[in-house]
Amino acid sequence: MNVRGSSSQPPRLASLPGSERAPLGEPGPALPADDVVEATVVLRRRADLPAEVIDGATPALTREELAQRYGADPADVELVTDELASLGIRVLDADPAARLLHISGTVGQLNAAFGTELTGTGPTGTGPATDRPAARASGAGTRRRTGGLSLPVALDGVVTAVLGLDDRPQARTRFQIAPRAATATGYTPVELGRIYGFPAGTDGGGQTIAVIELGGGFEQRELDTYFAGLGLTPPPVTAVGVDGGRNSPERDPNGADGEVLLDIEVAAALAPAARVVVYFAPNTDAGFLEAVVKAAHTTPAPAAISISWGAQEEAWTAQARAAMDDAFADAAALGVTVTAAAGDDGSTDRAPDGLRHVDFPASSPHVLACGGTSLRADPASGAVTSETVWNNGPGRGATGGGISAAFPRPAWQTGTRGRGVPDVAAVADPATGYRIRVDGQDMVIGGTSAVAPLWAALVARLAQGCGRPMGLLQPALYGPAGSAGGFRDITVGSNGAYSAAAGWDPCTGLGVPVGEALLAALRDAPGPGGRA
Repeated sequence: MNVRGSSSQPPRLASLPGSERAPLGEPGPALPADDVVEATVVLRRRADLPAEVIDGATPALTREELAQRYGADPADVELVTDELASLGIRVLDADPAARLLHISGTVGQLNAAFGTELTGTGPTGTGPATDRPAARASGAGTRRRTGGLSLPVALDGVVTAVLGLDDRPQARTRFQIAPRAATATGYTPVELGRIYGFPAGTDGGGQTIAVIELGGGFEQRELDTYFAGLGLTPPPVTAVGVDGGRNSPERDPNGADGEVLLDIEVAAALAPAARVVVYFAPNTDAGFLEAVVKAAHTTPAPAAISISWGAQEEAWTAQARAAMDDAFADAAALGVTVTAAAGDDGSTDRAPDGLRHVDFPASSPHVLACGGTSLRADPASGAVTSETVWNNGPGRGATGGGISAAFPRPAWQTGTRGRGVPDVAAVADPATGYRIRVDGQDMVIGGTSAVAPLWAALVARLAQGCGRPMGLLQPALYGPAGSAGGFRDITVGSNGAYSAAAGWDPCTGLGVPVGEALLAALRDAPGPGGRA
């Protein structure tokens, strides 16, 4: 590899489509030119990933097969490395399978290479942007940029995204704590497994559930206490740090710890023999992407990745949405099912214009989007009295759902002009929520945050029962599995702009699971989308 010395001449630049960033508050001061910043560069595929590979019409790929067929071309990796080196920017590591380069350079070098100006977060400044892993992990953010990025012309079309230069918080949690008066109606995850008919004879054995977290943390002793109370053996839970993120409990049940403990406790209680791995990353577009990639590309691949963080589609740059969606497509090709919360703010998704919006990453067509219900059931027998769309009124939470403005309608959906959200549902109303333990407190928590790990646990048990990875489940769920009684349809209620109806709707999707029927249907089929 021929690495040239740093050039004193400014590079010729071409615009990077989809990189535009809106201002966020008052502009801060320019950062010192010699501050060191790390970022993530995404490269193009060497070949397009075919639909039959994503949809499971062919066997799941290994990471090596993905790299050789659809990863970054080694010539592209060399070109980008050389071009950035000529501008004084180092490539710290490269992952051709995931098409990611982790880079480091000074503010001055990165400004010149990408045609931008990095600033601090406000008029008072925040000091140097270097070596602040705690700030990066918490998502506090120290840098901003406005407008679009550019690239050296030699990299035009080779680099598809540059993430992490702006480290504003990218996503928020999707959980809500029940008011005290409502706590008596909560359910343990074990009871919900009974209510939703999770298949007997399965427990997630031999499977791994990956959980993505962008803040907070957990302590094993807390998990030990919780699972002992359920009469279960405490699960093996492993924390993995990504891009400076780490397992860092805040000891505030109202903060990110609530999300972390909710996700772990729901997933592990419903798939008690599965291994749970929690990936902690900074709450930035780059951190989020790298956590998903790290989880999906682990060998052996997890059965499911659970995501309970998100933001309305318009809060993401187009380049970040595309990079994340490509990562989810890779996950599907590797046999991994990604579940994501559909949001807790109804059909507006808390957008300031009050119009219809959907949440991302739930709106990715390569993600199983999870909406929410309000449930009244007998926890002992599993008999359901009523289940309706979760909507507690303005400002008090409602399931997200609607039609994507960013992604077209996938082939397995019908009757919508774009990708419809959600695909599936389960209880999310905090007034009929999940009994969990957070930072020493027993509490009831709801939100579609809880639905993503519930479905991830079900996927792990389906994969165990079928003896194969599920991958992209939607082709089967919208086809034979759904028509074989795999869902109980929810037909009452609305999330604001949309109302429930027979069949799929933008409130609770296909409905809530009937686990035994889903397993039977998937066993009889050759596999999701034909995967044997």
